[in-house]
Amino acid sequence: MSEAILFYHHGAIQSVQECAPTRTILQYLREDLHCTGSKEGCAEGDCGACTVVIGELQGGELVLKTVNACIQFMPTLDGKALFTVEDLKQADGSLHPAQQAMVDCHGSQCGFCTPGFVMSLWSLYLQREGRPDAPARRDIDTALSGNLCRCTGYRPIIAAAQRMGQLPAVQFDRAAVAAALHTLQRDQTFSYSHNGQAFVAPRTLAQLVAARQTYPDARILAGATDIGLWVTKQLRDLGDLIYIGQVTELQAVTEQDGWLIIGAGVTLNDAYAALCRHYPDELAELWQRFASEPVRNAGTLGGNVANGSPIGDSMPFLIALGAEIVLHGGASQRTLALEDFYLGYQKNALQAGEFVAALRVPLPQAGLHFRTYKLAKRFDQDISAVCAAFAITLDGDTIRSARIAFGGMAATPKRAAKAETTLQGRPWVEATLQAAIAALAQDYAPLSDLRASDTYRMKVAQNLLRRFWLETRPDSPLPPQALNVFFKEAR
Repeated sequence: MSEAILFYHHGAIQSVQECAPTRTILQYLREDLHCTGSKEGCAEGDCGACTVVIGELQGGELVLKTVNACIQFMPTLDGKALFTVEDLKQADGSLHPAQQAMVDCHGSQCGFCTPGFVMSLWSLYLQREGRPDAPARRDIDTALSGNLCRCTGYRPIIAAAQRMGQLPAVQFDRAAVAAALHTLQRDQTFSYSHNGQAFVAPRTLAQLVAARQTYPDARILAGATDIGLWVTKQLRDLGDLIYIGQVTELQAVTEQDGWLIIGAGVTLNDAYAALCRHYPDELAELWQRFASEPVRNAGTLGGNVANGSPIGDSMPFLIALGAEIVLHGGASQRTLALEDFYLGYQKNALQAGEFVAALRVPLPQAGLHFRTYKLAKRFDQDISAVCAAFAITLDGDTIRSARIAFGGMAATPKRAAKAETTLQGRPWVEATLQAAIAALAQDYAPLSDLRASDTYRMKVAQNLLRRFWLETRPDSPLPPQALNVFFKEAR
């Protein structure tokens, strides 16, 4: 028997039963509840007009995050709280400071995107409760990275973000929401079905294994930031779904024997936060430029890796570092080098009944020089034309080991085997660099598409290898920080 989807919305527990498992939260809001503040602009998580805030309990504490309602499925709301622009209206009818600041700063013109911007500003406002100072520009840019506007040029919206904390404060009753969510937490698998399509959400690894055996052909669903588009854009029938977003063991991030172990259900933001504690200078910019804040709040690193897109930004640096993928199938478990997981375009080494359980990332070792670079047409929320990762270990000025990986250069994320061989055991000097640059042309035969031509991609790949050499060669006249500033100013 199907259970009801239970979630907190408009100050009360809501119960939903008669909707398809792939009905989006945005469709439910607009068509069923007639809450039309949230808009559909792109139906693929790019424009942010549909931005809402989701609240859930983590370690007993309420955590609030922006997500794109247009690609999130209704059953994933079970046990969570949903907030839309309609919830910001105050008891006396006045506007919330995030809204009032938009009015004061003339941050809205046609108004279509405005509710999404307001929800992103509200999320930032909640993160800064009790602080009258204006948020830093980088924090504003991050909060608004998932929102696009055709009218304003963003200046007045940024001004609104700076102003909202100066207005009379409005308190948010976190305790009431947390108390309501405590009553909705489940220990057992949540089972929902409609018109013959099942949606199951296990709570433990053992329950996930059991669900996989019961539904061997079911599709594994994590953040829906890719799968959601299969429904909204391709109109695909996904069949039965197993949602891993509530599996406790898959939410863990641990360190063991020189490895950082990231569960497959850990969100991109939490995964990158853990990675940046160990590789702060090398991964911070990639973290900021990976998709947008709402996408990173919903999507998972495990899902990005399992998807295996040739233009995915996570795989090149993971492969360059020598990361491993942990695959779980019934009572068995096996570990593969991540590059061995990809067999061809959209083909991987998963066997029947297996699922991605975790990623194992080596922690920094002595002598390691590691960099990542992303080339795209926009700084924020854009798909890479080329994403590069380089990792070499130097013994003095001699290269003891080298790993190079690119995205956007082949049908899968791929190592540059010939270039690596050229570097191995040789001094890290310009002659070695030139040989490796020439070898890259044998490693890849990139395609031309709307993002870049094959010629551009190859030239960029070779130039990025040169940049890596300039930043890491033993006799560099400038420290890496100075070179980073130079390249950013030149960009």
